Amino acid sequence: MLKLFEVGAKAFSQMFDDKKNAGPMSMAGEMGEAGKVLSVVAQHWMAEPEKLAAAQNKFNQDFIELWGRTYRRMLGETVEPLVKPSPGDARFQDADWNNKPMFDFMKQAYLLATNWADAMVDNAAGLDERTKQRARFNLNLITSALSPSNFPMTNPEVLRMTVAENADNLVKGMSQLVNDLSASGDLLKIRQTDMSAFAVGMNLATTPGKVIFQNDIIQLIQYAPVTPTVFATPLLIAPPWINKYYILDLTPQKSFIKWLVNQGFTVFVISWVNPDERLASKSFEHYMFEGVLAATDVVRQVTGQPKINTLGYCVGGTLLASSLAYMAQKGMNPINAASFLTTQVDFARAGDLSVFINDTQIKALTQMMSERGYLDGSRMSAAFNMMRPKDLIWPYIVNNYLLGKQPFPFDLLFWNSDSTRMAAANHSFYLNEFYNLNKLAKGEMTLGGVKLDLSQIKLPIYELATKDDHIAPANSVFAGAKMFGEAARFVLAGSGHIAGVINPPEKNKYMYWTADGADEAAATLEDWMSKASQHTGSWWPDYGAWLAQHSGDSVPAREPGSGAFPAIEDAPGSYVKA
Repeated sequence: MLKLFEVGAKAFSQMFDDKKNAGPMSMAGEMGEAGKVLSVVAQHWMAEPEKLAAAQNKFNQDFIELWGRTYRRMLGETVEPLVKPSPGDARFQDADWNNKPMFDFMKQAYLLATNWADAMVDNAAGLDERTKQRARFNLNLITSALSPSNFPMTNPEVLRMTVAENADNLVKGMSQLVNDLSASGDLLKIRQTDMSAFAVGMNLATTPGKVIFQNDIIQLIQYAPVTPTVFATPLLIAPPWINKYYILDLTPQKSFIKWLVNQGFTVFVISWVNPDERLASKSFEHYMFEGVLAATDVVRQVTGQPKINTLGYCVGGTLLASSLAYMAQKGMNPINAASFLTTQVDFARAGDLSVFINDTQIKALTQMMSERGYLDGSRMSAAFNMMRPKDLIWPYIVNNYLLGKQPFPFDLLFWNSDSTRMAAANHSFYLNEFYNLNKLAKGEMTLGGVKLDLSQIKLPIYELATKDDHIAPANSVFAGAKMFGEAARFVLAGSGHIAGVINPPEKNKYMYWTADGADEAAATLEDWMSKASQHTGSWWPDYGAWLAQHSGDSVPAREPGSGAFPAIEDAPGSYVKA
């Protein structure tokens, strides 16, 4: 027990003495924001005292009912629970949450309070939707943190283990916390997986290919063919730079890139640099010229094709759309067809990331980035984790620091933890011009001296949204698709921002929806869904069939590294490993 206090004191001293653990896009920073936005909700309720009294009375009645049911259970009566966890809630899976009346009481009391607080935000009359969104986000952070599953004395599994091991589990946990704090960069990085189980280029990102071009911002990878002939028109993929490109090339069984190569497409992928202070001045405009446009030129030269197909994922898609609008205004015509995966161009309905975007947050982030030249990857990683705290934060705190266990190997969580920095100029532009001011959708954005107009993009377009996406909501993606000069083929996939995209056909998981003939006529996502047909499994075959229609005839397979752009190094290259 003395060892526990010794190690615990060291961990918490290191954690709370470190001022870096505060600031924008941190749990500590968001707690300050939570107080502000939730006070606005409280003011709205105080302006209607009768409604407030009724809501409080309802909560009191439910709590009295819960006390009564718990008392009856303790007397031996079989009693139905007043409230149950949602089906996907993994926090209360231990049998004692149901079998032991006091643990069951704590669980239900917590759920009652959480549901009541959520309803208070949802039913706050006269509160604008943006404020409600911020309130829901911050309330979720608070209620997720206060779950009885997060504390040693109120989590039955932790309590049993602590007694059985004489608190050795807590000693191990505090030691792991000290190690994680020492290994973390800007913010505490809670290990979500066994990081020693994976290595990029060894068991992740292993699809064969060559780096054939590089500059300060990108390495361009050309993948080796596996078919004797390929489609004439090559495909250039612009992934997000907020994470690393190999989300599209995880294990061979989950690799979207490998699947495309197997279908006979010549695939090129941009691998973005992990910028440091030397690239602080690289702006969104630089990412367009030295990223998408430079890669487009190389792909055309390598393949000898006057036009190529392009695909953008998340912010890579936002950059691609901006680049297409720039090329349209300049009279450039190198693109045959474009595809967008979970991409926003209209940020009026932006997802949960928008809760971090206001004048105060942008000012704080800009100040932080101006001092360093970049935003540390741990900030964006923390932001993504805070969107789903009960799934991506607290289970690992309990597993690693309370139970003293090592996290399980999981390729997706390894990638999620392999965060990247953001160049200061680029990230400031992205947050302010897109999220805060929504200039691209309004026709007010200028890049390379050209005002961008999305309606001038007149190409065949494939637009994928995912049903449960909290980063690029489906209705936001759908609204953006309406801004192009040609009707897009809109497809809605099941699941979320990552799992909905990385869904190989062999798994036969989830579903997707199409509405042939209704893409242009439907004014809203709801209207589109009313006309859509549901299909079981992955959207990949649907995309492969669409892409094949826009990829020309068959030509002999192209080996990477031949011709004017010899191989620099093997895929996955060195930028992705930095």
